[in-house]
Amino acid sequence: MTRSKIAPVKNAWYRSKQRVGVTLASMLAIASIVAACGGSGGGNAVTSVPGNGNGTGTTNPNPVGPPWLSHGGNAQHDGLSAVATQAFSRIVWQAPVDLAPKYSTQGYLLVHYGSPVITAKNTVILPVKSAADLVYRFEARNGNDGKLLWSENTDYIMPPHRWTPAYNLSLAANNRVYAPGAGGKVFYREDADAISGTLKVAVFYGEAVYNANKAAMDKAVMINTPITIDAQNNVYFGFIATAGNPAGLSSGVARIAADGKASWVSVANLAAGTGVAKPATNSAFAVSKDQKTLYVVANDNIATGVRQTGYLLALDASSLALKSKVQLIDPNENGAANISDDSTASPLVGPDGDVYIGVLEKTYGSHNARGWLLHFNADLSQTKLPGSFGWDDTPSIVPANLVPSYKGSSPYLLMVKYNNYERAGSGNGMNEIAIIDPHISQDDEFANVKVMKEVITMLAPTPDPNVPGGFIEWCINTAAVDPFTKSVIVNSEDGYLYRWDLSTNALSEKIRLTSGLGESYTPTAVGADGKVYAINNAILFAIGK
Repeated sequence: MTRSKIAPVKNAWYRSKQRVGVTLASMLAIASIVAACGGSGGGNAVTSVPGNGNGTGTTNPNPVGPPWLSHGGNAQHDGLSAVATQAFSRIVWQAPVDLAPKYSTQGYLLVHYGSPVITAKNTVILPVKSAADLVYRFEARNGNDGKLLWSENTDYIMPPHRWTPAYNLSLAANNRVYAPGAGGKVFYREDADAISGTLKVAVFYGEAVYNANKAAMDKAVMINTPITIDAQNNVYFGFIATAGNPAGLSSGVARIAADGKASWVSVANLAAGTGVAKPATNSAFAVSKDQKTLYVVANDNIATGVRQTGYLLALDASSLALKSKVQLIDPNENGAANISDDSTASPLVGPDGDVYIGVLEKTYGSHNARGWLLHFNADLSQTKLPGSFGWDDTPSIVPANLVPSYKGSSPYLLMVKYNNYERAGSGNGMNEIAIIDPHISQDDEFANVKVMKEVITMLAPTPDPNVPGGFIEWCINTAAVDPFTKSVIVNSEDGYLYRWDLSTNALSEKIRLTSGLGESYTPTAVGADGKVYAINNAILFAIGK
């Protein structure tokens, strides 16, 4: 039972007053309602237990396959699986990622849920909201059967927000798993596969300062981005700090080196005179392929009635010194794009070093609330061809040889969400996903702009009974791409998980997870054994043979 999307300042996805039961004025004041991935599903439901303990599961003794390290799979967020995915034969197991989901009065779930991370030994570690309030833990489960291996409570405090940001974990190459805590500290366990382990803490501004001012620092400093880890096990994240805190911090970027040495820089100082104040909430940093550059989306503080704007910063990954910056501009209106804290869009680093970041249009509805996918060269000195969709989406890399019908010369393509939101501008509810060529242009359908050429598209399969001629939209913020089966794994608001076969441009497999419910966009991920993971209605589903 799909519902429409409502956005606060951006006002996106308003389909009908009858369906939503709110006015435009109320849309400006409440959190975005992101249509429908929810309900109830089958499979082996596993038991959830309190944190800081061990479960009854056993870990795999030997590596099974490649790990899935973070949002988008790695520090470039390319979404590429390194193992063939299993067939959608059944829901093998499922586990809650929210023990007390809070639904709106219209029945929507206004929460972004973080991606699971998966070790080479097939241990699945998932963030869990463990109470009606914003209380979080993280827990490890055996990828074979979902049985609990261990769990750890956290004291994490969310930054200011409209709808609830994602609480994300990250896995390092050395198999440490990291999770955000209060006061800007991070928790970690040395071996994510070990059933017994000590929960340790790292504080980027000094543990002694934190311990001497714990209450004040917990209140003043909040990690507001996913944690990103480079190939050398250096840890990066963004934080918000209120003025006058005992450590003298201002909102910025933190780095904890593999040897434990830490540093930080103020975003306001990095981009002086631009108006940006902090890293964009929900947006994961990205690391260049050569590990030398850190890409950070920065914006102004969240405020009622203000459409946030921002910059993309390129920092030296070792020193955090500014290398370059570029303002994020709407290519149609030629003004500052909306860089919303409600979006999980994160920089994608392409195989050639180009950088992609999704934004919302400057004026709501001028591009049907689709936003734009902005495109830059590695040092941000050149603004390149934009894509025609960017809202709450991190694109995935598709090697060009996965699409036999493609006859162009680009070595890689991009998989993007391509919804056309009904009642947003000229949107008509013809919601699609697309493979686009980042180097070849076509005329945009909705604005006088040259955009990345559509290679193939896939219209959503389920008609929307509340939108004449429209289709229930796709529900994805980062999609896993399987180069072995030449397919993309993507959630839909109709409650199904689909496999998009790029060889035939057909939906070759589907499995029903839920009955459908209004919910924030969700990720897909791939386990070391090829199981596929998707989140619907506050439940993580493991799909496989």
